[in-house]
Amino acid sequence: MAVRRMDNVGIVVDDLDATIAFFHDLGLDLEGRATVEGEWAGRVTGLGDQRVEIAMMRTPDGHGRLELSRFLTPPPVSDHRGAPVNALGYLRVMFAVDDLDGTLERLGAHGARLVGEVVRYGNTYRLCYVRGPGGLLIGLAEELG
Repeated sequence: MAVRRMDNVGIVVDDLDATIAFFHDLGLDLEGRATVEGEWAGRVTGLGDQRVEIAMMRTPDGHGRLELSRFLTPPPVSDHRGAPVNALGYLRVMFAVDDLDGTLERLGAHGARLVGEVVRYGNTYRLCYVRGPGGLLIGLAEELG
C-alpha cells in the first residue's frame, strides 16, 4: 500500500493567535479551530492527559495544511526554535509565493526577520528563510520566469 497524500505538518506554537495571523497574511486560510482533549487524544500522542488548542491552516490550492498546536496541558518541554538550519530533525516548511518582496513586507509587520539573505538559485527561484512568530522557521520561494 502506498501513501495517498501528506495530510498536514504539525507545528507547536506559544501564541496561537499571532501565528494564525502570520500564516493568514502569508496567504493560508483558517480552516478551523478547536480544543482537543480527552483520554483518546493522550493515547495518540503518548502524553496522557492533555489539553491542546489547535488551528488548521490551508494553502490556497487546498492541498497543503498546517496544524498549529498550543499545548495547555502538559506544557511544552523543549524548544528547538533557535536551532540553526543544519540541526537534525524537522527544519522548516517551504512556501511558493508570487511576490517575495511583497510577502516579506507583509510578514515583517508580524515581526518576521530574514535568517540570511534573499538569494537567487540560477534562473529558477529567489529563495530565503525567515523566522516568524515565536522564532518559527519557514522558507519562501518565488519562481522566476
